[in-house]
Amino acid sequence: MYLQAIANDTTIEEVHAKGYIGIVFCDDDSRRKLSIKGTLSRLKHWLLKEALHLSYNITGDEIHFLPILLKFYSSILVLFNSSNCYFECLSQKIKSSPPISTTFYTPDQNASFTSLLESTAQNLRFLGPSETKPEAIFTPLCESHVQVAVICARENGVHLRFRSGGHDYEGISYTSRIEEDVFVIIDFSKFRGVSVDINENTAWAQAGATVGELYYWISVKSKIHGFPAGLCSSLGVGGHITGGAYGSMLRKYGLAVDNVLDAQLVDATGRLLDREAMGEDLFWAIRGGGGASFGVILAWKLKLVPVPEIVTVFNFTKTLEQQGAVRILHRWQQVAPNIDEDLFIRVLINKVNKTTIATTYNALFLGDADRLIGVMKKGFPELGLTRKDCIEMSWIESVLFIAGLPSGTPPEALLQGKSLMSKYYFKAKSDFVREPIPDSGMKGVWKRLMEEDYPYIIWTPYGGMMNRIPEDDSPFPHRNGSLFMIDYLSIWQDPSQASAKKHIDWVRELYNYMAPYVSKFPREAYVNYRDLDLGKNNNREGTDFTQACGWGTKYFKDNFIRLVQIKTKVDPHNFFRHEQSIPVFPT
Repeated sequence: MYLQAIANDTTIEEVHAKGYIGIVFCDDDSRRKLSIKGTLSRLKHWLLKEALHLSYNITGDEIHFLPILLKFYSSILVLFNSSNCYFECLSQKIKSSPPISTTFYTPDQNASFTSLLESTAQNLRFLGPSETKPEAIFTPLCESHVQVAVICARENGVHLRFRSGGHDYEGISYTSRIEEDVFVIIDFSKFRGVSVDINENTAWAQAGATVGELYYWISVKSKIHGFPAGLCSSLGVGGHITGGAYGSMLRKYGLAVDNVLDAQLVDATGRLLDREAMGEDLFWAIRGGGGASFGVILAWKLKLVPVPEIVTVFNFTKTLEQQGAVRILHRWQQVAPNIDEDLFIRVLINKVNKTTIATTYNALFLGDADRLIGVMKKGFPELGLTRKDCIEMSWIESVLFIAGLPSGTPPEALLQGKSLMSKYYFKAKSDFVREPIPDSGMKGVWKRLMEEDYPYIIWTPYGGMMNRIPEDDSPFPHRNGSLFMIDYLSIWQDPSQASAKKHIDWVRELYNYMAPYVSKFPREAYVNYRDLDLGKNNNREGTDFTQACGWGTKYFKDNFIRLVQIKTKVDPHNFFRHEQSIPVFPT
């Protein structure tokens, strides 16, 4: 439900002809107290609080107001069902089979609404009853459906959120913390085709396809081709690549955005654009500038990369009590960004048995085990890796290994198109490190990890190809000089607010503690690890540009200004917006 102002000379008959289902009379003073758009619950609260002297009863979707006019009212607001109007618009413009009703879900009309809403949501924090829910979910089946979805949203004043599925750390693809926001989700769960052309070394992947599905279909066509995107198989390609998209081959081939050749996008006017039609500025912006700021990504054309028939993986764990564990971790900071770029070794840090900290060296090597042992003996002998620690396998099997799936999981599991892990409540933050963290600094980290129930820290090495790509080649700026990225997480299962506060406070305190040891001016952050602690847009109109610079420069550094320039040009009315969308320049 939402409100819209109409002219004073509008007749009751004209109101009903437009499909409006209620009228509220307000004087100028009252109108200032009630925004032009607001949820039904907010309207009811306002009516009770301000005692507008209106009697009303509510039955289903029908709202009947009996105004008792005690004075002259100089303006009129009408209340109507925005999801119904939006559905009618879609129905009028989409005539193809199957009927639009099979792809449009509302809480009142579809028993499967909740299961669809929760289907790809990974963070249970944003599925609670206090979170703002969408009025409807639309699951488009083809490009024209998305075009109509945008056009109808503009015509009916409906705000859209776009979901390809994946981590979405802050839940902004399926909930909203923008004041009085009423929204519909465009969900790409039925928009997941992957087409691989080995002769051209390319693939087209639709927005709803997961990286696991992309990897699987590449492997079906070739054992010596791959793609350098995410490590988690459930990430939706559409949104994942808009933020940069790193994986276990970033040191060899860079990010996913460094290997994008073309894209399909629907802009704020409903036009379907490819790279040539959108122009190089907009094509630059969507490759790392964050999702849902410039348009709706429908598909990416990707450049495949060569992989050997046999790759090697290992997990090598050391606890802090084991001799040399701290020294090995410090040495990793110096080695991992500079070692042979065929080798990716990240560190997974967590508390085990409530008594100690484990550091697990999780690695992919693009080559056989014998060559890996030679590389390790020369570059990182301190780890003590032996041949028996190494496992040779195909590249597609390494995808399952790096994702942490059980040994023996068949590649076909990637076709499930959803996370194979359990869902949790969690809070995460990110950092980039440009100088090795001293042991004295790590002592404070160990202390804090022991204080938390289920802490988790991931160190992801950079270097290699990441050092050779300029910061302004795409909006993703964290390139040369970054030794590694840190992902801090706290995970919990208790749904209470007290529990959430406890764990979120812990992550924030650890983040504050780490300030002296990470990048500065700005303190960089990874946009795909959204963090609303850095700042957010608070209303429908967007945010103050100066305010947005606070979080914008952390994600994009000097590229932020160019992103704002492009946003102002291609979406001057800020149709595509969310809590951390790119703002337009003030007029």
